[in-house]
Amino acid sequence: MRRSIADKDKVIWVHTASLGEYEQGLPILKELRRKYPGHKILLTFFSPSGYEIKKDNAEADTIVYMPMDTRSNVKQFLHLAHPSLVIFIKYEIWPNFLDALGKSNTPTLLVSALFNEKQVFFKWYGEFMKQALENFTHIFVQDKTSLQLLEQIGVSSASVSGDTRFDRVNEILERENQLGFMESFKGNQLCVVAGSTWPEDETIITGFINTSKGKEKFVIAPHKMNPKSLEKLVSSIDKKTALYSELASKNLVDFEVLIIDTIGLLTKVYSYADIAYVGGGFATGLHNTLEPAVFGIPVIIGPQYDSFKEAKELVELQGISVIRDGEQFSATLEALFAHPEKRQQQGAVNHRYIRSNQGATATVINYITELI
Repeated sequence: MRRSIADKDKVIWVHTASLGEYEQGLPILKELRRKYPGHKILLTFFSPSGYEIKKDNAEADTIVYMPMDTRSNVKQFLHLAHPSLVIFIKYEIWPNFLDALGKSNTPTLLVSALFNEKQVFFKWYGEFMKQALENFTHIFVQDKTSLQLLEQIGVSSASVSGDTRFDRVNEILERENQLGFMESFKGNQLCVVAGSTWPEDETIITGFINTSKGKEKFVIAPHKMNPKSLEKLVSSIDKKTALYSELASKNLVDFEVLIIDTIGLLTKVYSYADIAYVGGGFATGLHNTLEPAVFGIPVIIGPQYDSFKEAKELVELQGISVIRDGEQFSATLEALFAHPEKRQQQGAVNHRYIRSNQGATATVINYITELI
């Protein structure tokens, strides 16, 4: 930071905990870049899953880890950064940082926040964290429930803007998504893409693959890509299986299953799917359902999705199907294979849902325009 930020620089600091929050904040980062070319963008991460992947990203001038929230770290960090605007994404509440930013009257925003009554802010013992919230200049929340919860504890500088992730996933449709290897692999067959899968998901998916008598193609993009996990996955599949890392020596037309053993391709691979399965619903937590949904295809998930607002709403709208075991997975896939109109109907629900929830980025940027 000493090398890259001079005392005379005007700095906008954006903090995202990990890769998911980065993707959520990316539409705002891009707009800040476009509207304020005279400012330097400082981007911080807390998780290696974000920093290691995005540390050389061109959307920011300086990318560093967020230091632990101690008073000495806060003092040193803010002295070096001297931000004129600070934006935290979704869940990031750092009391010492927020206290210092509040005392210095630095405009500080929380964007795409989502609250529920189980969080510490709304408990009798959560006064300390509630005070941290009061240091935000403004909080942009995703829904009315979050706004009402804030109002109940006296936090009034808040408004409903929606979720910037909808703007982010909509950008996926506008970019070039062509992948030559996927065109060769899929051909004219129906294609199921299972993204961000965990072993619990893969047991169900491979069980179906091994018993399926159809000509459908399957793509699996596992969350864990260490050699041992990949070897176990490949050995569990009875049909002809290729790894992305081995494409140079394979004729993909001859294969029925493709395993994506690299990062950064999944969203483009989803564009070739007729049906998507999103992993995590049997394990640590559901992964991003919006990325496949934006392509107007049906989505299948496991049963643990209650903490994911968009998944809950799309389940209610019947764009997402929930399965609880291999038998339900088989029945759901077979019905979607047999009825193209059902695939089209569910896909249209997902596409409309994303279209109708756009606009959060513009709301936040308009507010920032009044500050800078």
